[in-house]
Amino acid sequence: MKEPELRPFGNTGLLVSRLGLGLAALGRPAYINVGHHTDLEGHRDVAGLSLHTQRVLDVAHAAGVRYFDVARSYGKSEEFLASWIEGREGTLHDTVIASKWGYNYVGDWQLDVDVHEVKDHSLATLDRQFHETLAVFAGDLDVYQIHSATEDSGVLDNAEILLRLGEMRDEGLVVGLTVSGPDQATTIRHASSIKIDGRPLFATVQATWNVLEPSAGDALAEAHDSGMGVVVKEALANGRLTDSESSAAMALQHAVHDVPRDAAALAIAMAQPWADVVLSGAATEAQAHSNGLALDLTADFDLPDMAEPADEYWTRRAMLPWS
Repeated sequence: MKEPELRPFGNTGLLVSRLGLGLAALGRPAYINVGHHTDLEGHRDVAGLSLHTQRVLDVAHAAGVRYFDVARSYGKSEEFLASWIEGREGTLHDTVIASKWGYNYVGDWQLDVDVHEVKDHSLATLDRQFHETLAVFAGDLDVYQIHSATEDSGVLDNAEILLRLGEMRDEGLVVGLTVSGPDQATTIRHASSIKIDGRPLFATVQATWNVLEPSAGDALAEAHDSGMGVVVKEALANGRLTDSESSAAMALQHAVHDVPRDAAALAIAMAQPWADVVLSGAATEAQAHSNGLALDLTADFDLPDMAEPADEYWTRRAMLPWS
């Protein structure tokens, strides 16, 4: 088992591993990652997916992962993670658990529905999902985040919600947010400016950053300099950087030569000086093992400029099918 390299998570007082594991692709039978339809083949029923997730968690933990990211909308991700933790009682003293509120999972464990999750940034949803999450994790929850905050959702201008999150902060919970979309940088800077009772409300931020979509980098650097813990999600661009039929993946492979594409992309994200945690989105044991190789890479690759216009990147992401 690899001993993790732990580092301070901004000013939160938590110590986190450089590589984390997000369970978006493991807590429900369908997700937008390229190739997901084969990743979970034979494991899509609740019992089978629970056992499969335990095995992926075991591999990730052995590789040095100590930060785990779940959400109410990720199907049974919280329950699967809590069950794994219970089974390893006494051995997970350095684990950090982060969950999120703000989306409802409506897919009902089906593959062919038109809508799998619905955003709802209302106070009622915050209160309901917070209590649901606490019921799963009891005292083990460390970080609680708004799920996919955007300027359009208005959640960062909702005084009732901000005050409620301030109460959670004052009770000792680390409060954060995740962001998405082409205007991530604007949302990050907005969130960084919010104070409740004279103190910053948000202690962490999670954003998409990868070689195709690096537009939030400057804002994340500013957030990190201000004391916020920074988490990178979607470093593999939802599988676009690993798919053998993707031109982006081929360009990355040409630059990194014999290094696995997934490990290279994660290492590049970890090399950003403002990135505290980079999430693996592994959905199989093999992916978790390969992703873990990133921890031993220096990321000194001679990369071409692969960045896409942010609007184009997010349009393509929105077109990825759930499977």
